[in-house]
Amino acid sequence: MADGLVIIPTFNEIENVEAIIKTVFDLKKDFHVLIVDDNSPDGTAANVRQLQEQFSDNLFLEVRTEKSGLGTAYIHGFKWALARDYEYIFEMDADFSHKPSDLLRLHRACLNGADMAVGSRYKKGINVVNWPLGRILLSYGASFYVKLITGMRINDPTAGFVCYRRKVLESIDLDSVRFIGYAFQIEMKFRAYLKKFKIEEVSIIFTDRINGQSKMSSKIVWEAVFGVIVMKVRSIFQKGLF
Repeated sequence: MADGLVIIPTFNEIENVEAIIKTVFDLKKDFHVLIVDDNSPDGTAANVRQLQEQFSDNLFLEVRTEKSGLGTAYIHGFKWALARDYEYIFEMDADFSHKPSDLLRLHRACLNGADMAVGSRYKKGINVVNWPLGRILLSYGASFYVKLITGMRINDPTAGFVCYRRKVLESIDLDSVRFIGYAFQIEMKFRAYLKKFKIEEVSIIFTDRINGQSKMSSKIVWEAVFGVIVMKVRSIFQKGLF
């Protein structure tokens, strides 16, 4: 059995899902892939089921009843992984904004001592391709804001390309994670940071999606802005619960 599981949430990713799965399986290391699909109307799940005939031992599918947010999709995937024997659990987008070959680099960082490896757009300058200037400024500014509020020395706290050692997820009360958008990514890193786990950033080049539509919304942005303050306050006054 592979020791690494790549969790890929999907909603209307019919244009990308087959290619991303096959690219992961073409890597030199064996990974299992779990697709968590939010009942995509475009047939994403049906496409994955067809691929399962070819990859019956290493491709898995969980279909939820409705679109419920990125964070809850990952929580669903984390629980699925922890019910099995995976040592390394990865988050990755379906749209090739994260280069699948960088899974190997995140895995290597954890093999070399990191408890949590983060694919970072901002560890070495700004490594983002095909984003408009306004979105770059928003994302980079949000990263500075998060560092200021939380005290974490992570250059890309909203990053969604991550490798967790199993023990990190086992230590977190997944049912108490509150946020579902970019704030979810911040909260998971903040919880690991508070528990003194070693978090290492691995510099990557992030390329905006070519196919499909972005899931970004103003609601997700505002959740992150206000959520960081709420999260910090809770960590001070509810230490035993956070």
